[in-house]
Amino acid sequence: MTPSSHPAASGTLTAFAGFERLARGGRQEVFAQLRQYTGGAPLLIFDDTSGALVDLDLREPAPEPTAAEAPRSVGRPKLGVVAREVTLLPRHWDWLGRQPGGASVALRRLVEEARRIHHGRDSVRGAREAAYRFMTAMAGSLEGFEEAARALFAGDRPRFAALVAAWPQDVAEYLQGLAAVSWSNEHDPT
Repeated sequence: MTPSSHPAASGTLTAFAGFERLARGGRQEVFAQLRQYTGGAPLLIFDDTSGALVDLDLREPAPEPTAAEAPRSVGRPKLGVVAREVTLLPRHWDWLGRQPGGASVALRRLVEEARRIHHGRDSVRGAREAAYRFMTAMAGSLEGFEEAARALFAGDRPRFAALVAAWPQDVAEYLQGLAAVSWSNEHDPT
């Protein structure tokens, strides 16, 4: 798979008609390509980052990329700060309250440190989950699905590749692209 066809490119969608890859690109681009589709195979559209199915109603005019106006909330929305509820024990609140900058600053610092420390592991998990979401939707009835899923989560790349190689080419290639990050980061300690 060439780098330009790698499914993990951010903000892109890929559409399948049956087991055939039909369209790939941004939301508007895929929408335009699918509006031209006259075949009879069912269409499934996937988010290339999460592997999740995307609902794109082709009967409607092309969706306009607009930012939804959210109601005013607590926090600093213009800076991207969002207020949410956190439930902690009293001793945790006491510790957070004694930290420089208060609870919010301490929590942000702890989250950033955990993200840095566990980045590799989180990337592997995210890639495997994305691949599994796609597998379930597209290949759940194909021969070797359960074995391929076990190989994916066990990190057994050769077995996974051998099992999905028997599947339709477009499905296998897309799936290998989704799973690629999990293989390349598997032994990354950061």
